[in-house]
Amino acid sequence: MNKDLTTGNPQKVLWAFCLPMFGSIIFQQLYNIADSLVAGKFIGENALAAVGNSYEITLIFIAFSFGCNIGCSVIVSQFFGGKKFDDMKTSVYTTLISGFVLCAALMIAGFCLSRDLLLLIKTPDDIIDASLVYLNIYILGLPFLFFYNIATGIFSALGDSKTPFIFLAISSSANILIDILFVKVFHMGISGVAWATFLCQSISCLLSVMLVLKRISKIHTERKTVIFSFDILKKLAAIAIPSILQQSFISVGNIMIQSVINSFGTSAIAGYSAAVKLNNLVITSFTTLGNGISNFTAQNIGAHILSRVRQGFRAGLKLMWILCVPIVILYIFCSKYLLLLFMNQASTDAIEIGKQFLFILSPFYFVISSKLVADGILRGSGTMGKFMVSTFTDLILRVLLAFVLSIKLGTTGIWLAWPVGWSVATVLSIYFYRTIDKKDGAACH
Repeated sequence: MNKDLTTGNPQKVLWAFCLPMFGSIIFQQLYNIADSLVAGKFIGENALAAVGNSYEITLIFIAFSFGCNIGCSVIVSQFFGGKKFDDMKTSVYTTLISGFVLCAALMIAGFCLSRDLLLLIKTPDDIIDASLVYLNIYILGLPFLFFYNIATGIFSALGDSKTPFIFLAISSSANILIDILFVKVFHMGISGVAWATFLCQSISCLLSVMLVLKRISKIHTERKTVIFSFDILKKLAAIAIPSILQQSFISVGNIMIQSVINSFGTSAIAGYSAAVKLNNLVITSFTTLGNGISNFTAQNIGAHILSRVRQGFRAGLKLMWILCVPIVILYIFCSKYLLLLFMNQASTDAIEIGKQFLFILSPFYFVISSKLVADGILRGSGTMGKFMVSTFTDLILRVLLAFVLSIKLGTTGIWLAWPVGWSVATVLSIYFYRTIDKKDGAACH
């Protein structure tokens, strides 16, 4: 059901819109968590390390699909909020066509470079073959990843966050069961983990795309819809490219950090692989809430109701911090039990490394969540330059400090790089948000 985000109490409207998105991304992350869980519990520590090792490379592909999602979502939101339904439909079809071309290019590059990328991050010999199997099957499923993300971006732009939640709840739950079936019953090893994800994502994608096209076709327009527009592609690219670059460079930075971690051995890789899944569950969830704030901002800018943007910031920040409280408590006091979901009791070194990672990072979720709220408004208002400055500051600090601090402090030094990068970038994002003016597209004062 389409929802106008420009009317009603801002906090109630934003929370009702964002909470299903939060649920959706929790289920989305269950795909990767299920892979690591089944690999670690039913295959072994090396399999867990292989999935985690490959995951850092898959984040590059996710970055491109995320950029398409954000670009489409913001532009469609603005047209929907402004009741410009002809341009809105053209934006949808333009995104689908350009997304297909981009996905095809990435698949070719991925198949050609997958082994080289694994060697680049110093993948240990005992897990490189398993990592390559998982990565290649993942690349084969890229079209489903891309078009599912585009479809969810369109649903969000139309104010509908409940439909993607339903699709993901069903498909991610099925993924866990199929993971176990392929590994325990059919003895497919790490390829079974990858094929289970491929199967469930493909079904979820096809259903989502069919429904979104049906939803779009029912919206009345004054003229025949233009299927592709270079002018609208430029508007999409102005939002999508910075988002892709942001996510891509973060992925490259994570790969560089992964290469440092790999030098500490398989136990360090396994411990980090499990802990970073739990961390990414939170960060990706908060990023998705930030995307919801982008949709809220974009719709209100499209409708020229600019006074609601600051109200949206306060409502978004309140929601983020409420969610932070139980997560931080859980990660500090129950980290061992959460990590044991991925590993066996015998993996003592890996568990200790994972516990230390979560203990250092989790208190700073209050900090990074503040940044992601401000980033949501920067994206929704089209203020991409300032958004990029903040994001790259975080990335550069984390990568440099991971290399430097690991020399003296080992893996502890790598984990300490996160809070420093997050804190500095948060100060920048909030400053940029507070200095947005009408010229940038939103009045937040």
